[in-house]
Amino acid sequence: MENYKKEFIEFMVESNVLKFGDFTLKSGRKSPFFMNAGAYVTGSQLKRLGQYYAQAIHNCYGEDFDVLFGPAYKGIPLSVATVIAFSELYGKEIRYCSNRKEAKDHGEAGILLGSSMKDGDKVVVIEDVTTSGKSIEETFPIIKAQGNVEIVGLMVSLNRMEKGKGTKSALEEIQELYGFKANAIVSMADVAEHLYNKECQGRIVIDDKMKEAIDAYYQQYGVK
Repeated sequence: MENYKKEFIEFMVESNVLKFGDFTLKSGRKSPFFMNAGAYVTGSQLKRLGQYYAQAIHNCYGEDFDVLFGPAYKGIPLSVATVIAFSELYGKEIRYCSNRKEAKDHGEAGILLGSSMKDGDKVVVIEDVTTSGKSIEETFPIIKAQGNVEIVGLMVSLNRMEKGKGTKSALEEIQELYGFKANAIVSMADVAEHLYNKECQGRIVIDDKMKEAIDAYYQQYGVK
């Protein structure tokens, strides 16, 4: 596992974004872990987050794209932080674009904020986490309505490795349905491998008991 991935896993725990315990998800599933990207709130956190995303995007998709699209609302700061980091790390100017929940009819009118998109643009979509693919269902037609643009791929921070609507993970379902690649900075398998019985932030967050709970969760909800 690359060093930046190990650092990112510890960063999620340090930022109180990735928690371990007993949580009830929106889906009703009882989960031993929970991720809340809304806990990234400081300047230093957002700077580091953008750097991790930029490295993962660069590793997966290179530099041959023009626009980073962050769906409202959480995707807005993610896209801004990441295009800044991409410029600093790789010297490549990528434009950021996001959608508004409601179209604006005055001033800078329309449904988009940030950069517009034009024929020939290549787009990478950035999100925090995808569990059902619902966000992409809303995002895909918005991007495609902007012209003859190509969606190169999707990048999320954590692949929960759970069944989506069927027997495959949400990222696999997105890839099959829309025809573009879907990747994550790290997967829960990476997280378990890196943190199991290892001290992080002065404590062991995945001990034997938590590892058993995670394994049991994936026995029920994990993808094969």
